[in-house]
Amino acid sequence: MVRGLICGPKLAACGVVLSLWGVVMLALLGIFFTTHAAVLIEDVPITDEDLHQDSNPPTRIYDLYNKVGYNCFIAAAIYVVFGLLSCCQMRLNKQKAYLVH
Repeated sequence: MVRGLICGPKLAACGVVLSLWGVVMLALLGIFFTTHAAVLIEDVPITDEDLHQDSNPPTRIYDLYNKVGYNCFIAAAIYVVFGLLSCCQMRLNKQKAYLVH
């Protein structure tokens, strides 16, 4: 019996594919948020206080853009961890297939 086996081969492969997609998508979103893409303004949590009570509103909005971008990078790193876990599960499933009962 192989120790550390959590899931089967199909679920591990699905985890790898979803993790790859999540890393690519979130890394690109993180890049676009940190470069202050105007298209993503609807996804930035801007309140009326950020616009009216600050003496320099663009700086406050750019800080919010950066915050959301860093959150995307953190989420991408979490996807990397789960992708590595899924790769380990795939290797363990291959080892299990070669074992003689």
